[in-house]
Amino acid sequence: MSRRYITTAIPYVNSEPHLGFAMELVQADVLARHWRHRGHEVRFLTGTDDNSLKNAIAAEAEGVPARQLVDRNATAFRELRDPLQLSFDDFIRTSADPRHKAGVDRLWRAAEGSGDLYRKDFEGLYCVGCEQFYSESELIDGLCPEHLTAPRPVREENWFFKLSRYEDQLRELIEAGTLRIEPESRRNEVLSFIRTGLQDFSISRSTERARGWGIEVPGDPGQVVYVWWDALGNYITALDYGAASEAYRHWWVESDERTHVIGKGIVRFHAVYWPAMLLSASEPLPTTIFVHDYLTVEGRKLGKSLGNAIDPLTVVDTCGTDALRWWLVRDVPRVGDADYTTDRLVTRYHEDLANGLGNLVHRTVSMIHKYRAGTVPTLPEPVPDLPLTAAIAAAPAAVDAALHHFDFRRATAAIWTIVEEANRYVVEVAPWTLAKAEKTGDTNAGDQLSAVLALLIHATRTVADELTPFLPGAASRVATQLGSGDNRLDEPLPLFPRLTVNG
Repeated sequence: MSRRYITTAIPYVNSEPHLGFAMELVQADVLARHWRHRGHEVRFLTGTDDNSLKNAIAAEAEGVPARQLVDRNATAFRELRDPLQLSFDDFIRTSADPRHKAGVDRLWRAAEGSGDLYRKDFEGLYCVGCEQFYSESELIDGLCPEHLTAPRPVREENWFFKLSRYEDQLRELIEAGTLRIEPESRRNEVLSFIRTGLQDFSISRSTERARGWGIEVPGDPGQVVYVWWDALGNYITALDYGAASEAYRHWWVESDERTHVIGKGIVRFHAVYWPAMLLSASEPLPTTIFVHDYLTVEGRKLGKSLGNAIDPLTVVDTCGTDALRWWLVRDVPRVGDADYTTDRLVTRYHEDLANGLGNLVHRTVSMIHKYRAGTVPTLPEPVPDLPLTAAIAAAPAAVDAALHHFDFRRATAAIWTIVEEANRYVVEVAPWTLAKAEKTGDTNAGDQLSAVLALLIHATRTVADELTPFLPGAASRVATQLGSGDNRLDEPLPLFPRLTVNG
């Protein structure tokens, strides 16, 4: 089995979490749980980007110290763990974790030692929301393409990184698939950007413009480390890269897979800047970068700066964790934005979970109690060649293949084929008619009924097992109803109560 390290991006904490980042957390969690479920060694990291200028500006607007604001909001991100049923192994805060500063310092010194850092005067247009400079040609009617706000003109002396030095090497690594970017459209986007020619970029800010907030540039107290150089380092600083630790060797240097899960708005930083930084420091690159699109509301990107953020805790409080996680993995496409409404989430929950799986488990367990006194019959060998048995046999490999390509929809569809075929099978074989025939003394009908019930339990247990990474709480409840050990089942209980919400 392989060793796998998976990370999310780390969000700014200028305000509390919104549903868009919850989607990223759930996607990464599904991958981590799936790989663990298959027996791989897994470490899952998330955290918060505390050192952004926009955090300091938000604190100023609120009239509180930056430390107070970031501590409060970072706590809100960490506390998504239980409501979203997340399984992250580590949570790093860039302003509060001693591992981080030590690692940022080491990464800076490594690039400096490679001759890749220099100082110069610079003038440009800066978007605080993106924390990046834009050229005039990248703007849309003079506005940032991401936030639709006018960037601010900035002129100061900064440290720069020789990104241009790594142009050919980055292109070759991506073209060869050594650095895998999924989906292909994002890979092509990155290659197109590189082929236009890479420019060196500023990696520090004046302490004054940064409001004194951030990590001081090693040996230069008048400058703080640029927030993206700072933040990107979290993927290795959380492994105590600064101390050249065993954890860093184990989870980064020697991992079979180093996977970043990020949103499309930050592709350039993760697929160009970050690999170049690692090349400069002579460290291994990530193996895979999966780029998801956005959640939208009425076609507009979901986000704090746009004023349409949705609190994931509110969704959980009104609809439950199962409904939210299921919509995020069942309805959000691999490519393309997904428009969120509560009605869509509730409809999907009722169609799939309450009416589909919940009904299947309830009637299967009820029939075993009614016709076999609660004892699960033995599955005959060989199992019959049916669409249901084919779906059961195909599901594990189909889920593996889909998640290899980060296609959560296709993975859940493979599982749901079992549910659909099982419900269809019940209608086709009509176990109640076999039970009536058995009562008249038809032993063949009795044998058929036992085989049907055994196959239905086998199918639903397979669903519960494959569903575990996607809906860990629900899968556990389903597995409990389906029993194990002596194959004695308890009476069925409602698994997915109907929701009565509006919106």
